[in-house]
Amino acid sequence: MTVRPFVAWPDRRLKTVAADVAVVDDDVRAIWKDMVDTMEAMPGVGLAAVQIGVMRRLAVVDASDTRGQAVLMANPEVLHASIEPRSHEEASPNLPGVSAKVERPRAVTVRFMDDSGAVVERDFVGLWATSVQHQIDHLAGRMYFDRLSRTKREMLIRRAKKLTG
Repeated sequence: MTVRPFVAWPDRRLKTVAADVAVVDDDVRAIWKDMVDTMEAMPGVGLAAVQIGVMRRLAVVDASDTRGQAVLMANPEVLHASIEPRSHEEASPNLPGVSAKVERPRAVTVRFMDDSGAVVERDFVGLWATSVQHQIDHLAGRMYFDRLSRTKREMLIRRAKKLTG
């Protein structure tokens, strides 16, 4: 089991668009394994590679009740999003100690390469959809608090700075 350290916000890597993955190979599978181990150790329901300093479009999501159901994704992209919104309290280990309610589409259809390298499309609903969108934001250089109003975002960052001293 390999748990990797998190990049601390405001590291520039968290604001940088990750590189596409050309092929799913043993190197990518090893990164995914470390990502799942790291996600489980948080514990969390998703992780993007940039959060651990790997600048590739890789994400893992497991919002199951039983765990062990992680979906491994390379180059995930939202093809369709529901009109119906869902609010959820989101946080990130890259800026620990704070969270905020973020509204996102309740359901999404996502295209990605799976662990065999096949391009698949999959529907995600509820917490799964929230987590997938949260990870895709990370891969695009965005944090969840970038979706907040300027005032709420500044308050959250000030609160986080107070916690870290």
